[in-house]
Amino acid sequence: MHLIDEEYLRHPFLGSRRMTDYLQKLGYAVNRKRVQRLMRTMGIAAIYAKPRLSQRAREARIYPYLLRNVAIVRPNQVWSTDITYVPMPRGFMYLTAVLDWYSRYVLAWELSATLDVGFCLSALEQALLIGVPEIFNTDQGTQYTSQAFTGRLERAGIAISMDGRGRALDNVFVERLWRSVKYEEIYLHEHATAASLAAGLEAYFSYYCHQRPHQALGNRTPAAVYGLAVIGGAAT
Repeated sequence: MHLIDEEYLRHPFLGSRRMTDYLQKLGYAVNRKRVQRLMRTMGIAAIYAKPRLSQRAREARIYPYLLRNVAIVRPNQVWSTDITYVPMPRGFMYLTAVLDWYSRYVLAWELSATLDVGFCLSALEQALLIGVPEIFNTDQGTQYTSQAFTGRLERAGIAISMDGRGRALDNVFVERLWRSVKYEEIYLHEHATAASLAAGLEAYFSYYCHQRPHQALGNRTPAAVYGLAVIGGAAT
């Protein structure tokens, strides 16, 4: 699973057939059926570059995508969230994060061993302690189309935006965050336990937000652009 995840990050257009070829060239005796099963378990598919960790419920209300041709010009204008798969030596975990689009600041994150909506709500509540966005963008997964999640956003007076199905670029900033997290933290350390992973992510997100300059931000840090001086500070 680790090798599949790494290769998918590098080449998200690969389907099960080409992924099988890749693994076989590395010397692994796997067939396409096994690779298909593993990719389903991981929630990834070669439909654009969008991981499919969350599937919407048939009866769920789907909100329109509000960000087409919208200029992002200030912090707390647009936030978004997503879930990614984290391979572990035994099994896997799921990571969610809430990101401010303008500054790339990671407002909150949570780990879970399941895809229950609870850890997504927990990250949302943490983020709302820092600020309140005008628009919150998600995919159409069951976690985000649930009444618990959308109701919380509506109670806070936040406009809800949802990606079109299969449109990875609708949430491109979070996709870029996952790539950075995996290549700069998760794959470098290969944490053996959930506690070790959580500690590593805590240190990484602190570095990412407060020390790591971003070229797209004029070589400033996300915290500087968002208006935070220290972790736990208030937005200006």
